[in-house]
Amino acid sequence: MNTEIKNDQQIELEENDLRKTSQYLMPAKLDGSFTGLGEYDVYPFCSLGNGKIISGYKSLAAWITQQKTVVIDGYAGVFFDKVKDELDRLFAKEGLLVNWVKTADFLKDTEEVQQLVAPFLGEYESVWGTKCALELTDLFKAELTAQLPDESAAINIIIGPGAALANWDAAIIYIDLPKNELQFRMRAGSVTNLGAAKIAEPFQMYKRFYFVDWVLLNNHKKAILDKITVVADGQWPNTINWMFKTDLTDGLNTISRSTIRVRPWFDPGAWGGQWIKDHIKNINTDVVNYAWSFELIVPENGIVFESEGNLLEVSFDTLMFHNNQQVLGKHADRFGDEFPIRFDFLDTFDGGNLSIQCHPTLKYIRENFGENITQDETYYILDCDENANVYLGFQESINPAKFRTVLEESQAAGKEIDIEEYVQSHPAKKHDLFLIPNGTVHSAGAGNLVLEISATPYIFTFKMYDWVRLDLEGNPRPINIDHAFNNLDFDRKGSRVQDELISKQQVIEQAEGWQIVHVPTHADHFYDVHRVEFDSQITIATHNCCHVLMLVEGLAVSIETADGTLKEYAYAETVVIPAAAVSYKLTNLGNGRAKVIKAFLK
Repeated sequence: MNTEIKNDQQIELEENDLRKTSQYLMPAKLDGSFTGLGEYDVYPFCSLGNGKIISGYKSLAAWITQQKTVVIDGYAGVFFDKVKDELDRLFAKEGLLVNWVKTADFLKDTEEVQQLVAPFLGEYESVWGTKCALELTDLFKAELTAQLPDESAAINIIIGPGAALANWDAAIIYIDLPKNELQFRMRAGSVTNLGAAKIAEPFQMYKRFYFVDWVLLNNHKKAILDKITVVADGQWPNTINWMFKTDLTDGLNTISRSTIRVRPWFDPGAWGGQWIKDHIKNINTDVVNYAWSFELIVPENGIVFESEGNLLEVSFDTLMFHNNQQVLGKHADRFGDEFPIRFDFLDTFDGGNLSIQCHPTLKYIRENFGENITQDETYYILDCDENANVYLGFQESINPAKFRTVLEESQAAGKEIDIEEYVQSHPAKKHDLFLIPNGTVHSAGAGNLVLEISATPYIFTFKMYDWVRLDLEGNPRPINIDHAFNNLDFDRKGSRVQDELISKQQVIEQAEGWQIVHVPTHADHFYDVHRVEFDSQITIATHNCCHVLMLVEGLAVSIETADGTLKEYAYAETVVIPAAAVSYKLTNLGNGRAKVIKAFLK
């Protein structure tokens, strides 16, 4: 169908069929919804100047016509057939004969692909697999590399994930896709996993994406990154924004020495609350709740660039593949392309308790799931009501065998238990930090807005008790007692919990108008936390170390880095200061003392 004659209602209906979510699609062009100082921005961007991001298929088709032969590669979930149809329609108007080669036609048979990936998917019922050790080329037939341009055609295009594997001597266009949009398409059943012939249950598709497809495609993207000529954003079903890779490189270099804020996204959950709905504008409030905000969960966040109002998003790994040394500084050799710190919100305001849970030890996560670092967490209380609590550590009287029996009986019979007979409950107040090294039993109680300051892994949660409730689709939530008991540290009990797992905060530096509070983490955590409290201004050096900041009290701050970049950030926004920024000046833009959390690698 010709998109030029579609009305807005037609386009909206099509988009709703293609993505299952209550979340708004990021606009392709700035819409003026952001109003200014002190307002949380759901579409943060880095401006590139004029003429850097180009909008629409017409301009892309004109550029391809000049090239005559191109490779269109990209991420899983991109609607490559729609891209082909839009371009083909424009070529047809010019009377151009196009030879299209689709990589999907050269994928191995579905059964063969499934056999290849099966060892990395674990048991069917499990939500976890192991990081794939294959390469993208393993999913394709050898004939892919034998495909050659047709000299009789005016234009030759090979299109689809893995297109660059054909090794054509041609410009590469890479179409990226934000992972939240991929998941919304996955939930709608409008996309499949690589080489899959049919739609699977969403949790099965997500597992396959996480442990197989994303691993293969990220490695492929890294391998071809320096060969890419054009980068495009494929998140809009009916249009496309694109830019030259040289301009993207300039943008990546700019943010890697100044400030970085990823585009956050939000999701409801069984225990979700109302704080995010009440405090963050320009998100859909016609939802039952919000449980999570992906503030800085970089395997799934993207970075947005802007030019003349046009927006274009690339995955955070693109930055790490290109600029990990500038971002991580002295820690780059240890963590490589993996950004190691995670910030996210858990919203239980007027909501429910999280499940009683724990996370895997480093040895366990490496041996069973193929991760390099484990899910060590902390809960920073950004806001809470007067009755809020956090479940953390065992009672002194804990009997592991009895606890397991009670949990198994609860799971089998759908029977509620008095969890405080086994697990401690601690009152929560603003600016508390609860320490959750791997193996620690824990849960956030209702009435909290928790800022999770954690290591980056984020899906390895072993639930033991979930208050006998269903998820938002009316299904039981998975319980993982076996995994949990393979990792629980039963020595974290009694008075030891107060002594070791609740941060003892102390002022470590101060002068007139400011102080720095150490909010120490556990010895097992590879990151630490300071709170910078100041009335007017304070300057901080990075010492070749990456800092992750959030204003946790106050209206807004400005951050000026050593290169002269000056940006404003509102309350509850997450900002990355790369190691290469050298130093930055914080200026309080509100009344009263500002308080900024700073997380950094030890």
